[in-house]
Amino acid sequence: MGGHVAGSINIPLQELPQRIDEIKAIHTPIVLCCASGNRSGQASAYLKSMGIACENGGSWIDVNYSLSNQSL
Repeated sequence: MGGHVAGSINIPLQELPQRIDEIKAIHTPIVLCCASGNRSGQASAYLKSMGIACENGGSWIDVNYSLSNQSL
């Protein structure tokens, strides 16, 4: 609710177990983020334990900043 990354998919932490097949079907790099980086860290650990390659990007502000610097 507080922010987002353009082109991202919002999946609340508690919905991850029910949406594993959807996540496994993603064929692009998976970078997780949230407001502070805490929940995305938990999500990253869970997805990695399920064999899904992903990275914790931290807060959505950090991810947006990184994306904006890539286009420079």
